[in-house]
Amino acid sequence: MSSCSFTFPISGDPEIILSKARTAVESQQGTFTGDLQSGNFEVSVFSNLIKGNYEMSQGALKLNITHKPLLIPCSTIEMLLKSQIS
Repeated sequence: MSSCSFTFPISGDPEIILSKARTAVESQQGTFTGDLQSGNFEVSVFSNLIKGNYEMSQGALKLNITHKPLLIPCSTIEMLLKSQIS
């Protein structure tokens, strides 16, 4: 499976951003583990597994998608993530 990476600037409280990300993943029956520095997530979207990790540092949230279906482009994942944490 292919992978992709994104960096989103954090313009507010990092705890709120992390909470939004956790809620988005868990609302889809996914798993989200980690803290304000780093962690991992796994979620099924349209019966397709998406796995990744994150790192929060210096005003940015860095996401690395380590496992995704070939048919779902990185741009689609980026758009969905941005809408959930903005």
